[in-house]
Amino acid sequence: MMRALLLCAGLGLAAPALAHYPVMDCSRNGDTVDCRVGYSDGTLATGAEVVMYSYDDEEMARAEADAHSKVRLPWSDQEFYIQFDAGHEQPAEFDYVEL
Repeated sequence: MMRALLLCAGLGLAAPALAHYPVMDCSRNGDTVDCRVGYSDGTLATGAEVVMYSYDDEEMARAEADAHSKVRLPWSDQEFYIQFDAGHEQPAEFDYVEL
């Protein structure tokens, strides 16, 4: 009985190790910024929201990932960063200087 209880407790502690973090890759495509979002295990993030913020943390644009986990946002001449927040761990961010 004690062995089974310890096994269950050990499995409960191992669950956080199975978490996957959000990933995002973006590129400039003319007047747009195209991003692909997902998770470190290769899972797509279909329907996830991706937000473009100014450096003053003001929302500039928002889009939802399509069936291929892709998002298209308008290019801005203002400094910005793009964030994919999966709701746990740290969000994935992409800065305009990386484009």
